[in-house]
Amino acid sequence: MKTLGLCSDHAGYELKEFVKQILDSKGLAYKDFGTDSTESCDYPDYAHPLAKAVEAGEVYPGIAICGSGNGIAMTLNKHQGIRAALCWQEEIARLAREHNNANILVMPGRFISQEEATHTVEAFLSTSFEGGRHQRRIDKIPL
Repeated sequence: MKTLGLCSDHAGYELKEFVKQILDSKGLAYKDFGTDSTESCDYPDYAHPLAKAVEAGEVYPGIAICGSGNGIAMTLNKHQGIRAALCWQEEIARLAREHNNANILVMPGRFISQEEATHTVEAFLSTSFEGGRHQRRIDKIPL
């Protein structure tokens, strides 16, 4: 696995720091695109650099976190090469990988426990894309 990319806004900062512990325990390398505190900030300032790095192949996959997960997911998905999936349960993360070939996991920092986040991250990282009919659908996403 390549170096993973991480980012969050202030509302996702604490969960992002927890995700780092998960990745460290698995010996996985990552690059943190910020933010670096719980001080109020704007999620696009961190989402765009992560998206560009995933598109360029510098990191893969990505994990992004904001309060609800929606704002950062919307920003990431403006990039043509990104399929960011908002996931708050293990099974949703697994399906995002299997069926949608999601390349960025998005989690809602204010609405997910550390235990559920652990299962969600593990499912996302351990699940492969099924291809086949799902690839046909993914090919129809770009405008």
